[in-house]
Amino acid sequence: MESLELVLLLFGLLLIAALYASVGHGGASGYLALLSLSTLASMDPVWLKQHAWTLNMVVAAIAFWHYHREGFHLPRLTIPFIAASIPFALLGGYLGVGGSVYDLLLSLTLLWAAWRLWGGSSADSAADVALPDAKAAVPVGGAIGLVSGVIGIGGGIFLTPVLLLKRWATPKQAAATGALFIWVNSLAGLVGSFASNQMQLEAQLLIPFIAAVLLGGLIGSRYGSVMAPESKVRRLLVLVLIIAATKRLLEIFF
Repeated sequence: MESLELVLLLFGLLLIAALYASVGHGGASGYLALLSLSTLASMDPVWLKQHAWTLNMVVAAIAFWHYHREGFHLPRLTIPFIAASIPFALLGGYLGVGGSVYDLLLSLTLLWAAWRLWGGSSADSAADVALPDAKAAVPVGGAIGLVSGVIGIGGGIFLTPVLLLKRWATPKQAAATGALFIWVNSLAGLVGSFASNQMQLEAQLLIPFIAAVLLGGLIGSRYGSVMAPESKVRRLLVLVLIIAATKRLLEIFF
């Protein structure tokens, strides 16, 4: 990889990390989109997924720390989703399912969620929140965990809209839960890849990538957790959903 391309790639990773971290996400869908535009697009999909998961873990950890420190993490909300997602994320990381129809359905789901969140309302205050019981949370967590493992993301891009549309959390509470959910699922995906003897992490590129997303994650999560109002975090999430959906649609048709 040429030095100029590497510099541009690192700058892009920083921006993506900042945007996604502001809503408690790790940024895997954005990293995959950016890498697909570089010379690294020719790498094995497993290679791309594993590097995206690793960067996800860095940014999600930073985002969770900021949102948790500000008091937005609710363990009672988070635990059922994570407990259900872990085995399915492991399975998804072990498998390699895909296809254009699959990608199209995921993209349309993301666009639908963005439209609902943009035009509708969410529980922007804790008084409007009703925590889900395990019967509601477990199927959602398991399904998102499986999808996350298959396509190489942490799952926050799906979980956070569900939490908001169901009024199970405020935007910042959803960001805290989403960040921890993403971290756990990204780790499970890597473990699944290791179990299937597919580990392809490349330290020479991974180290500068981590440095870039680390800085971006610090900036974005600080803004989202401390400075931005709840409604602003929800609007930022809409932008993230649109970017993620557009990325997948471009892969299908071009």
